[in-house]
Amino acid sequence: MRESIYSVGIDVGTSTTQLIFCRLTMENQASSYVVPRIGIVEKEVIYKSRIYFTPLSTQSDIDVEKLKEIVRVEYQAAGMTPADLKTGAVIITGETARKKNADDVLAALSDMAGDFVVAVAGPDLESVLSAKGAGADRISEEKRITAVNIDIGGGTSNIALFEKGSLRGTACLDIGGRLIKVSDGVVDYIYPKITALSRTHGIDIQVGDPADVQKLSKVCDLMAEQLAMAVHLSRPDGIHRKMYTNDGVEMTDSPKAGAIMFSGGVAECMREADGEDVFRFGDIGVLLAEAISRNASLGSIPWYPARETIRATVVGAGSHTTEVSGSTISYVSDCLPLKNVPVLRVEQQDEQNLETFRDSIAAQLPMFGENGEPGLAAVSFSGNFHTDFVRIQELAATLADVLKDKMKTHPLILVMENDIAKVLGNALNVMLENSRKVLCIDGIHAGSGDYLDIGEPAAGGRVVPVVIKTLIFNS
Repeated sequence: MRESIYSVGIDVGTSTTQLIFCRLTMENQASSYVVPRIGIVEKEVIYKSRIYFTPLSTQSDIDVEKLKEIVRVEYQAAGMTPADLKTGAVIITGETARKKNADDVLAALSDMAGDFVVAVAGPDLESVLSAKGAGADRISEEKRITAVNIDIGGGTSNIALFEKGSLRGTACLDIGGRLIKVSDGVVDYIYPKITALSRTHGIDIQVGDPADVQKLSKVCDLMAEQLAMAVHLSRPDGIHRKMYTNDGVEMTDSPKAGAIMFSGGVAECMREADGEDVFRFGDIGVLLAEAISRNASLGSIPWYPARETIRATVVGAGSHTTEVSGSTISYVSDCLPLKNVPVLRVEQQDEQNLETFRDSIAAQLPMFGENGEPGLAAVSFSGNFHTDFVRIQELAATLADVLKDKMKTHPLILVMENDIAKVLGNALNVMLENSRKVLCIDGIHAGSGDYLDIGEPAAGGRVVPVVIKTLIFNS
């Protein structure tokens, strides 16, 4: 039996705010004799909003009322009301995520728009979301290559590397189209890191200077080369390390990127170069697009077109698919229910070897935290490679080692497809001496970028209901 629902996505970025409405067709993909497995079988974008400049009341505050009015207007234009929508996502990204009142914005939009996946996307998470929206994961899987996506927005450039469909690394640089603003032919804003980058290379640029295309183009050439350094296509210079957002880490240099994609607002300028006024957006976005297009280092590997450019991070509204866990699970009931738990997925090729299993978890944990502290996340894996008693004990020891000092204020949540949750949970409780609340559930597939709602135990405590909220273009 098929069912259609409507969904919305709201992306509040450094430069732009936009909405997208979809119709999702859902269907039970399991046979008549097993637990239902509901999945999205069709998805259709039925309305794309105008692209608005993100309204700010000051340099450090988002104008909540103006933002709410944008949402109201676009709901009306789409012929939608909150009651029509079953699911969705509100994502705050880039420089906007660092605004003082970002949490207030999330609360206001969530109250208006419904019970959605709501997250301030930090640099790493935004890198993954935009790359998947652009299609880098699919290109790398279909072509069996290593592909890197650079999502260049107004304030940051988010980078994600995929090898044959699996995430291998992320990074984020303070490189973006609105880091120099222009008004009435005059430079009226320069981000401090761009001032430092320019001066390091002998270019003096200050607020109040005439907007000289030649000089600003040279600055954009420097910015483009910083992106090439970040994806290891050219050798880093002395200032490169300082260009990373929040002093973030550099992307891994192994595996090497074999192909490149671009998304974000600047990528839209690359795609639609038309010779109009280069300062028509009041910034250097067009000049930066031109600089990237002519950069020899970035051009040294093949380019693939992004499936989405300016809309890549609007990974859209989510779909609620309710599943029931397996009947052999391990949990502490006083930690349930849990809502909006992000998923950290270990892919099967990393799961087979316990060393790579451990490394995959350790590498991804920082994506789910704030201020250097890991936040709540559910570790998801197939469970297909450690199924006898001895190997489950080894798996538990690995998980206990990598997670024992992480997410200390949260329960440890493990989600797997194979029927090993009860044995694994019991082993973890012994190894951790019952010092942590452990929730192990099986019979559930959850992917990177999904969010979980885990309900209170049902059927006499034998199962728990799980709602998987899938960011649409992630699925």
